[in-house]
Amino acid sequence: MSEEYKIPQHVAIILDGNGRWAKKRHMPRNYGHKVGADNLEQIIEDAWDLGIKYLTVYAFSTENWKRSVEEVTGLMTILREFLKKSIDKSMKNNMRVSIIGRRDRLDKDIVAAIEELEETTKNNTGLHFIVALNYGGRDEITRAVAEIAADYKEGKIGLEDITEEFISSRLDTAGVPDPDLLIRTSGEIRTSNFLPWQISYSEFYFCDTLWPDFKKADLQKAIDYYNGRDRRFGGV
Repeated sequence: MSEEYKIPQHVAIILDGNGRWAKKRHMPRNYGHKVGADNLEQIIEDAWDLGIKYLTVYAFSTENWKRSVEEVTGLMTILREFLKKSIDKSMKNNMRVSIIGRRDRLDKDIVAAIEELEETTKNNTGLHFIVALNYGGRDEITRAVAEIAADYKEGKIGLEDITEEFISSRLDTAGVPDPDLLIRTSGEIRTSNFLPWQISYSEFYFCDTLWPDFKKADLQKAIDYYNGRDRRFGGV
């Protein structure tokens, strides 16, 4: 293995532990989500400073709708605030922002804010920040398969066209390289339906730190761990 220190091109993070962080402080769960969102703004800058080119975060899953109405409403309020601030910050930092996941269950004003943010930042050349919102990996693959099946039925493609690369081009992350490193905070050791196709050869880093406490030094530790891995992609 090369001794050269390598920065992962694409880092994906499951932002976990906001609720537990708040509970430890005898505060409501949504307080933890708000502090977690503020921490994310800093980690975005830290990731770019460290040389990361793509950062994808798991913000809200298709399963998170099962949470209490109060918590979901609070999360959507935090999301609105985040989107509102993001255009100015993204343009200042030359950051491109993309949102992946289903939009059909999101309120119209949120969808409009997402579209404005993506359109405004699409030509920026700094960090490409990707937010998985109302996202589920199995749902993403199901949607892609349905689109491919429809194209085949209409004669637009043949069976020989359906390759791994073709399937990748129909996923929400089309055009984005697969994550090199997947990080999950809070001590949970599972991927929770996050990017199942894309993380096939990612290195996994799990830490006990709750997301609001995850800082640049913790991100650096994850990158150090990544550098200790021998990435063979199925080879010898």
